[in-house]
Order: sequence, then C-alpha cells, then structure tokens
Amino acid sequence: MPPRKKAAAATTSDTLPIDAAPAAGEAVAAAPLVESAPAVAPARRRFGNGHDRIAICASLRTPFSRSWSDLNDVDPVELSTQVARELLFRLEIASRNVDQVVWGTVIAVPRSPNIAREVALNLGMFHAHGVTTSRACATGFQSVASGCEMIWAGVADTVLCGGVDVCSYAPVLYKKQVVDKLQELQKAKGLDLLKKLGGINPMDLLPTAPALTERYTGLTMGEHAEETAQAFGITRQAQEDLAVRSHRAAFAAQQAGLLRDEVMTVQTPKGPVSADNIMRGDIDPAKIAKLKPAFDKRNGTITAATSSALTDGAACCLIARESRAKELGLPILGYVRSYNFAGQDPRENMLLGNVYSVPGALDRAGLWLDDLDFIEIHEAFAAQVLSNLKMFTDKDFFQTKLARDKVLGEVDPAKLNVRGGSLAYGHPFAATGIRIIGTMLRTLRQNNKNLGLGTACAAGGMGAAMVLEID
Repeated sequence: MPPRKKAAAATTSDTLPIDAAPAAGEAVAAAPLVESAPAVAPARRRFGNGHDRIAICASLRTPFSRSWSDLNDVDPVELSTQVARELLFRLEIASRNVDQVVWGTVIAVPRSPNIAREVALNLGMFHAHGVTTSRACATGFQSVASGCEMIWAGVADTVLCGGVDVCSYAPVLYKKQVVDKLQELQKAKGLDLLKKLGGINPMDLLPTAPALTERYTGLTMGEHAEETAQAFGITRQAQEDLAVRSHRAAFAAQQAGLLRDEVMTVQTPKGPVSADNIMRGDIDPAKIAKLKPAFDKRNGTITAATSSALTDGAACCLIARESRAKELGLPILGYVRSYNFAGQDPRENMLLGNVYSVPGALDRAGLWLDDLDFIEIHEAFAAQVLSNLKMFTDKDFFQTKLARDKVLGEVDPAKLNVRGGSLAYGHPFAATGIRIIGTMLRTLRQNNKNLGLGTACAAGGMGAAMVLEID
C-alpha cells in the first residue's frame, strides 16, 4: 500500500513536535494538541465490509503470574474457562447469543489441540464449534482479528475471543528415538520385551528442556534481542530506565484501582488468586544494574530485568457487530478501527515487527501517528521497544525496507505505555494482545480520549498492530 500523505493542516516535517513526558508513574493529564494536529477529528474510515463497526463489548483477564507460582496448578483449559465464564456472567449474556469461540495459544496443549472447543463445551455452548489460532506473541490480536473476519463474512454476529498460555504446563519432550523405542515396547512380549528394555539407555529418558528457539534461525528470542540492541546501539542504561518506568507505572495503576475491572479472581487448588505478581513498585535501579547479562554473558546488555518473564495467564473479550451489540443491550467498551499484520526476514533484526506493522494499520484507519492519544508497544524486551521507536524516525529504513517516503515520527513518551507494559505485567504469550486491547480501551475512557494503538512483535519476524477507538 502506498504511503499516506499527511493532511494539509499538518506540517511538512518528517517528525512531529512532542510535549515533555511526565515522571514515571505520574498521572496522565489531557495533553494539548501539538502544532501539526488537524483542527478537526480525523474522518472515520470504515474497515472491513464497510457496514457495522466491530464493537468490543467487554474484556477481562486473569491475574498474570510468574510461571511456576500462583497459577501453577491450573491447566490452560480450566484457566480459559474461568475467565470466559466470568466475562459472560458480568455481561449477563445468554450463551445461545454467543455465536462462536476463537481462542489462541502458543504452547501446545496435547490433550486439547482445539482449546476453543473445550472452552465452548465447558460453558455449555455446544453450538459454537470453536477454532484455535496461533500467531506467536501476536496471538491475542489474531484471535480478535479472526473474530472480526467471521463477523464480516456473515457467519457470526458475536464472537468470544481469548488467549491463554501457562508455561508451567509446557509439554515435556523426549528424543524421537526414545519415542520410537517406547512404541516398540508396547508390542513386545516375553524375552523380546526384556531385550528391548535392555537396549534403552537410561540417559535417553531425560526429557529435552523447553526452549524459546526460532526454528528458522536457531537462535532464542533473547539472542535475537541482543542482536537488535547491538545493531541499533541500545544501551543497557536506556533499557533499565524503560524497565523501571514500566514497573512503576503498572504498580501505580494497580494501587489506584485502575486494574480493578480488568482483572478477575481465579480459583486454584491452593486458594483464590486476585492480583498480578510480577510488577514491582519498589524496583531498585541500583539492584538491577548489578544483574548479569542473560543471553550474551560477555558483551550482552539484556538482563532478566529488561526481559519479559515467563508468565501464566489468560484473557478474553466479547466482540460483536455494533448493531447486534445494541440489539442485545450489551455495553460497548470500544471499537476495532483497523489492524494489520506484517512479516519480515527473521534473520535480520527479527524483533522489528512493530515498525513493519504499524504503518499499515494507520493507513487502513485513515490516521497518522500523532492522531493517536495513547500507544502501547508490547515489551518483549526493553531493547526491542527502544529499537522500534528508533526506527519509527529512520528515513533510510522506511525507504529501503518499507518503500515509504515518510517516517512515522517520534512517539510522545507521555502517550507510550502509560500504565506500564509486559516487562511489569508479564507475558503469557497468547493473552498479551487481548490484555493490551482491554488496557488501552480503559485508558482511553478514563482519560476522556478517543484513539489508541496496540502493537506487538512476534516470533518468526512478524508484527501486529491494532487501532482502537471509543466513539
């Protein structure tokens, strides 16, 4: 798609003026219009089939917990069912009025390959056959996008969209030769059985430890993040500053009660869990400065503090054709204005999915970056966020990689991740996108603003971006 020209009322500069950012954790006040902003609100562009908008009626999530901690004893299907049931209960919507279930997961659930169907069955929604989707760390956005496309296709009017990952329940793998031998043992009898048992090396029975490794490149996410940090000169200090800001802003939002309607209480065998347990309001910059590099022990700048933690959690939202939502008397939290997914060669700075996906989402929404009131960039790593922000203003990158003449411009820090991000909340892969959507819409409402953007990079060199609106 060709680059969009800026409105006539805007300046012709490649980047846009910004206001000074507030201190970390400080309340976000209504910002004055920048000089380049249009005098009137941007015209709404219909996205999809050009008819009803897609309404997001409500969103909800479980607490996000460090893996092998509070949610360790709740399997992914049960966790998904709890959050879905609670959302529908709060909406007071009959299950027969939910046409379909789309659920995402990144970590395979061997006994439940179609987790969406399992959720539908647990809720007594036998008519909703369910479809499970996966797009790595952008899976939550994909769940909502898939629901939108069902509505535009006319096969559904209301869709329950969700995502879950419980790293604590990650399947343990064995070497292929061990699996083959175990299969042979099932058929063996008598002396043949003893002979085959004797041929098994006990060391082979040790499972293969799970690893977040890219099959195409052979590198872990952390190693890719280190490559990106080095390529764009992202310092360790800048990464740690972002991490501190994220934790403090998230903790401030939690203490102010801004997450109260967003997070439910989960029942576990050990008792109820009601709050996130990763964010730290008392994060100490001096302490994290002493941490050792996590991925490149000799020259690395990325530590555990500047990487999102392995996390357990689930999230969901109910989306509907706007006219159907009003017919059912459902509340409307906001609307999907546009979205875009993008891909790149993962061998070259794989975590730049944000800068690849955002321009397309803005094009489809008929907007420019400075039209947005708030922006949330998924914090897989602090280095990844800072690298993408740097490329937002890079003319050469936009010309050579995106075939665009205009850069996006600088992001006003006062608009960015104002309630913290994944470094503080954690990152249950398939739930993060929906967490961002729910957080963004509530942030817009509580600040009397209208337009927001959520974006995430994803494994495989992918990116996702979604524009949300209130009115």
